[in-house]
Amino acid sequence: MGRSAYFTYSADSTRNVIFPLGGIGAGCIGIGGDGRLRDWEIYNRPSKGSVNGFSHFAVRAEKEGKVLDTRVLHGPFQGSLTGDFLGRPFNSFGFGVRREHMAGFPSFESSTVSGPYPVATLDFADSRFPGAVRMQAFSPFMPLNSRESSLPTAMFEFTLTNTDSEALDYTLLGCLGFDFKADALVTAEKRGDRTLIVGRSAIDPKSTAYSELSIATDCDQTSYQRHFYRGSWFDALEVYWQDISAPGELKDRWYYKDESAARMSGSRAMAEHSTLACHVHVPAGESRTVRVAISWYVPNVSKYWISQNALLDEPRDVPTTWKNYYATQWDSAATVSDVTMTNWDRFADATKSFQDELGRSSLPDPVLDAVSANLSILKTATVLRLEDGTFYGWEGCHPDAGSCEGSCTHVWNYQQALPFLFPDLERSMREADFSFNQIAETGGMAFRLSLPLGIGTANDRPCADGQFGNVLKAYRDWKLTGDARWLKQMWPHVKAAVAYAWHPGNYDKWDPEKTGVLTGRQHHTLDMELFGPSSWLNGFYLAALLAGAEMGEAAGDTETAAEFRQIYGRGREWMHEHLFNGEYFIQQVDLHDRKQLAPYDQKGRGSNIVRGSIYDLYWSQEHGQVKYQIGQGCEIDQVVAQWHASLYGLGDVFEPEKFASAVRAIYQHNFKKRLGDEANPCRVFGLEHEAGTLMCAWPAGVERPAIPVPYSQETMHGFEYAFGCQLMMIGELEKGIEVFAAVRDRYRGHNRNPWNEIECGSNYARSMASYAAVLVLSGFEFDLAKGRMAFAPKIRAGASFYSIWSTGTAWGSIDIKDGEARLTVLDGGLELSEIAIQSVRHTPANGLQAGESLVIADPAISIGALPDLTTQN
Repeated sequence: MGRSAYFTYSADSTRNVIFPLGGIGAGCIGIGGDGRLRDWEIYNRPSKGSVNGFSHFAVRAEKEGKVLDTRVLHGPFQGSLTGDFLGRPFNSFGFGVRREHMAGFPSFESSTVSGPYPVATLDFADSRFPGAVRMQAFSPFMPLNSRESSLPTAMFEFTLTNTDSEALDYTLLGCLGFDFKADALVTAEKRGDRTLIVGRSAIDPKSTAYSELSIATDCDQTSYQRHFYRGSWFDALEVYWQDISAPGELKDRWYYKDESAARMSGSRAMAEHSTLACHVHVPAGESRTVRVAISWYVPNVSKYWISQNALLDEPRDVPTTWKNYYATQWDSAATVSDVTMTNWDRFADATKSFQDELGRSSLPDPVLDAVSANLSILKTATVLRLEDGTFYGWEGCHPDAGSCEGSCTHVWNYQQALPFLFPDLERSMREADFSFNQIAETGGMAFRLSLPLGIGTANDRPCADGQFGNVLKAYRDWKLTGDARWLKQMWPHVKAAVAYAWHPGNYDKWDPEKTGVLTGRQHHTLDMELFGPSSWLNGFYLAALLAGAEMGEAAGDTETAAEFRQIYGRGREWMHEHLFNGEYFIQQVDLHDRKQLAPYDQKGRGSNIVRGSIYDLYWSQEHGQVKYQIGQGCEIDQVVAQWHASLYGLGDVFEPEKFASAVRAIYQHNFKKRLGDEANPCRVFGLEHEAGTLMCAWPAGVERPAIPVPYSQETMHGFEYAFGCQLMMIGELEKGIEVFAAVRDRYRGHNRNPWNEIECGSNYARSMASYAAVLVLSGFEFDLAKGRMAFAPKIRAGASFYSIWSTGTAWGSIDIKDGEARLTVLDGGLELSEIAIQSVRHTPANGLQAGESLVIADPAISIGALPDLTTQN
């Protein structure tokens, strides 16, 4: 299977494809593999399965004033032929295909969609249509440019190819619904080379229900209808099809707002719709491209959900509604449309350039697939940008609401895309966490950010991996920029976060004696608590101590840095001596000791997930055991702290030999080639013939808890990607690729959506852990505080190695062939005092700006011995 074929979905594999288009924190519109516009998540919350009236694209072919064919720009319908549960009465399940899907009109015999993200290319073909149609759909995705990458717009380029022997006239039609909560006021205008139709809510622009939608083109010859025909029964679509199937330009139809349509008794009036027509003359054998943008503006946000946890104190008096970030930058859908059309070439070139650079990489196909597909999460309703631009993320999406609020630290720990591609947004997460989630008196941190911003701190019990993960992420974000001023601002918060482990106010008693070992009640990302030390959570603690020491030294606090290093040394020695069983790392806990729970029976404080006394939660009287522990199990994240440490250049938290042994043990015990043979009472993300890596396994001969750590039998993708990277780190490349492929084989279109990995809901943030493979396989090291970058590739593609790279100040490509390396800056600027390519060190004479390259020639730069695994799957 060639690279282009791997990223192409056709026939049955288009069934579940929905590709998100939109801005970072701006909501999105989905384009299906069949061309249907789905999941209109533009109203400041998720909306899976939603449609926007009869919104769609269509195409018509004419010759000498005679219509040859008219078709909706859709492939074959592959949904339920019985109907859709989301439809309105008499248009839902049991009434046939939902009318909004336009399945009752002529469409195309076939459609294919290809990536990789961030550009979807759809090809439509039909033997009865005189020509071929290609659509490219995208939104601005420009690394380092978070502002314009947050533009609430979807861009479509339609290439119409005339396969006839004579010239033909084509019309590309865009039908846009205005399915608002209030009536829509529609305007249309031609301004110079642009035609714009806008629908606006007929309510106060300050209302949270206020909405605007627009459709625009820069096609030279256009016509439009501002309104569908108003009638009852099926009149509107009857007349619409007659209108678009007639030759020539559309005749405008416009109703004054008081003119009402006839209605069937008890029915709700249909949303307003407008149609924009782009007319092009195409000579025989030639092609023409039409550009259309759909833009939106839903400026006002309010907290529609009830928080999972209360606040520590009474809520502060802060505004309960706020503006979307994009509404502080652009003032209407018309303005967004104007910005889109004016900058089309720049946006398209930059977005396609990123796609091309990523596609050229030497990453094996399943790895490139995992890396690129999950970047789409940044353009979905999983994320918001608050009024000041702060980045905020849910964990994922319920069908109609966010899933698990608050930029959850122990989930967002895993993702690695945002810090490298949009580093200013990642730093805004650190600043928000340390400003609003940290308790000044103790240094403990809630792991969910409460909205509206500034309302107060949630009363979540601090979680060990999230708390110490914030320290590691601050370390990474500092190293990506080398910004000493930012580090000094963060240092007091970082210091307090580490020291919370032994603070007297730590009611969970993590490490009161500064032993370097976590022994208390430790909340974590699997939603309960461990009692007793584990390499998983202790690894986070040790890595945070080590990172804290280095940051303290850079901030001038050498006394604290020295203390952190001493505690780190004690803990690291103990962990390797007491938690490694000769093959992998375990949790030290006596499952049968009920008394170990007694110190943590605080009144009024349960788990963050389940309420009740410590004994109700954790003691099983029937089994005589403490519940939800790992014990002797082989847990997927037992050495994940080394993943973080290695990615960020922190050094060896785990002894290399024991780290490698543990990673190989996880593959041996947890990776299953057929999940259908494993009993799984938890959530099912893989089944039957599908492969995956279980969260925890208990090899033969060791005690398995009667009720083990939650989610033990699941396959959760972000964990799997981090584990796959660990295999690559120890040289087990084929196994690492196999782990990535096992996940992506579960997302091949026929089974699940390639652009929607799920965990606790859709578009799940943890899956962006996949981006770490770019760093691992390129051997990328960064330390902008010292002006240093390095590359030591682990694979090759033919006779070369090619990859993107990114820091907090620039991004670009590295191209290595035998004897030569070319480092190119594609955007931003880079000041380096040293760059190392494998064993070759070079001191650049000058900084590099966008478009500039540095070439290093040396016979020692050789990749001939590296494996070529580009197309492994």
